[in-house]
Amino acid sequence: MQANDFPVPLTAGHSRRVLLLGATGTIGLATAQALIQRGYDVVCFVRPRHSAKGQMTQSLKASALEGATFRYGDPTHPESLTRDGFAHEHFDAVISCMASRTGSPQDAWRVDHQAHVHALEAAKALGVKHFILLSAICVQKPLLAFQHAKLAFEKVLIESGLTYSIVRPTAFFKSLSGQLERLKKGKPFLIFGDGQRTSCKPISDHDLGDFIAGCLDDTGRHNQVLPIGGPGSAITPRQQGEYLFQLLGKEPRFKSVPVGLMDVIIGALNVVGKLIPAVADKAELARIGRYYATESMLVWDAEANRYDAALTPSHGKQTLFDAYEMWVRGQTAPDRGEHAVF
Repeated sequence: MQANDFPVPLTAGHSRRVLLLGATGTIGLATAQALIQRGYDVVCFVRPRHSAKGQMTQSLKASALEGATFRYGDPTHPESLTRDGFAHEHFDAVISCMASRTGSPQDAWRVDHQAHVHALEAAKALGVKHFILLSAICVQKPLLAFQHAKLAFEKVLIESGLTYSIVRPTAFFKSLSGQLERLKKGKPFLIFGDGQRTSCKPISDHDLGDFIAGCLDDTGRHNQVLPIGGPGSAITPRQQGEYLFQLLGKEPRFKSVPVGLMDVIIGALNVVGKLIPAVADKAELARIGRYYATESMLVWDAEANRYDAALTPSHGKQTLFDAYEMWVRGQTAPDRGEHAVF
């Protein structure tokens, strides 16, 4: 019998300290806010921003997390993690919302795998009992470098002896927000094929942050791999476009992009990438785009050989369509950063 067979929840009388990695991302920010609301002592370990714009952004995010402690260093460097992050202090849990920014093979293995191995080793050495990992539902059918890197660390975490919670969310709102400006300008909504090949149950940053924070005290989420989506039915890209056109009062217009065209582009980039490393990274980005164009972000039923919305758990209150309504009314849509496809 292993030590993590009987996970011990954090007790109300304990200081309940949490080290959060990836706090400056939108999901990390939402997770930090959920932790603070629950009364946890939250330490956010982040990289310092040297540019004026970076410092301003970091300052705004810090102000949104009143009550949290910010420490600065390099979360991907083992010495900095121990010295600047953990600072040789006691923590009950580590939560990582950290992820590679580009998805390129080198970045994925450096961040999604190796940096997390360093964090896990430091956590174990300092007596941390619980490690919560933000992963991704797409690792169910791994074809890409970042998926293999995430899965490799998931295996290390499961075998570590610590209590673990591996959260695999479906699509994020910010990943599905990019075409609103296209439609406002009178352009068609881009779809792959007929726009009904894939579907997802998107989850908001707020609801996902709430779910991640809830993993600390909900023993039913301990030592579990946890696929999670937002509320409501699964929706296809075509349904997303139709709803946006309806909100904008415009006649629906769609432009289909053949998946085969992406294969041609990927093939060409692969050839050039053998000579120019930077192009190889672009080829991987194209493969990522193709993956999301052809695979649903739902639980994969291996026995039935299909994605199943009914098997995909839901959490929270806000739907993607709720968010669309707010963005059309003028609320700023999220900054997609590397999540941009269109």
